[in-house]
Amino acid sequence: MAARKSSFLDKVLGRIDRLDAGGLQTVVQRLARERAFLETLFNTIEDGVLVVDAKGRVAWFNHAVTQLLGLQPDDAEGQPIARLLPGLDWEQLAAATGRAVSRHEIEVHYPCPRFLRLYAAPLDGEADGASGLALILHDATEARQKTFEAIESERIQALTLLAASVAHEIGNPLNALHIHLQLMERELKKLRASAISAPVRAVKKTKPRSTSASSGADDSVSRLENYLAVAKGEITRLDYIVSQFLQAIRPTRPQLKNGSLNDLVHETLALLRPELANRGLVVTEQFARQLPAAFIDAAQIKQVLLNLIKNAMQAMTKGGTLTLATGEGPQGVWISVDDTGGGIPQEQLSRIFEPFYTTKEKGSGLGLMIVQRIVREHGGRIELESRVGEGTRFRIWLPLHERKPLLIAAPHHD
Repeated sequence: MAARKSSFLDKVLGRIDRLDAGGLQTVVQRLARERAFLETLFNTIEDGVLVVDAKGRVAWFNHAVTQLLGLQPDDAEGQPIARLLPGLDWEQLAAATGRAVSRHEIEVHYPCPRFLRLYAAPLDGEADGASGLALILHDATEARQKTFEAIESERIQALTLLAASVAHEIGNPLNALHIHLQLMERELKKLRASAISAPVRAVKKTKPRSTSASSGADDSVSRLENYLAVAKGEITRLDYIVSQFLQAIRPTRPQLKNGSLNDLVHETLALLRPELANRGLVVTEQFARQLPAAFIDAAQIKQVLLNLIKNAMQAMTKGGTLTLATGEGPQGVWISVDDTGGGIPQEQLSRIFEPFYTTKEKGSGLGLMIVQRIVREHGGRIELESRVGEGTRFRIWLPLHERKPLLIAAPHHD
């Protein structure tokens, strides 16, 4: 059934041949007002509206389309729709769109990456797209991102439950192995002591013990001690990975209080000074004076600094300079950790915060994940700059406790 026409147009079309010049002028003026009203209406909505003729060329569009597709108002009219929406197959769309509205999803990359939900309907309900189509573009980027985040959150929760139980089960045998390695270490000490005292006892006998046998026993004990040291080191590393993993999947909410970033950096450096000196690293401090207090959990931010500084230390294998700086900007206060190591290749930068992804030979791939989680829960953000062969910079932005008030101009009275 055809859509009912408006009563005004119905009356006009029924007697248009009998209208005089004055009547026609009245009709044109009213149609102009209705056109202006509809244009104002369409330009105020957030969804993009495009009218495309039967040849696939843009006949009209509202203001939202210029923002969604980056169009120039004076240049877009008459352009092929395929040029504005490269991912859209116009011929297939025109053929598939009948008397009902069809729904499609496309991605655009200009002026910025967006995910658009497109609705297409024929302009003439009595013909299958013969006179063109009306296209409605809805920006579903944020909704899609929230859907992905919800799916990711559910997946992480499921993995967390599984991983927590696995980590707990791994922790028990690790403790048992550690205890038994300590017992083996004690027995090896007894063997070495007996090997040392054996030649002394052999002097008192008529037939001295073979020195080659004594030397062989010493070598065996030395090899066993080396094997034991390697095993203990690997168990310690596994225990560290398990503890970091548990910390990553069982985060604690920050207890936010006013604190000084400069003091936190000084305290963290005091803990790491011996290791920094042992590696022969030069430490440069560039702290801002009179830095405003930030609303932070001191223990968690100190953990962020420890992870970042240790990463910087491991990146500088043959000496180097570690630079720690603080500062203030419009968005809050910041801390930066710079190293002069080998840098991170461009293709690895996008994955650097992924769990279990590491560029280090014996890294757990959890340190930067924990850093990112802590910073996010503080309402802050991380900036990362790296150049291969020159070094890497991590900058942590944290919001201030007291936001600067927004000043509203007083009303002007004539």
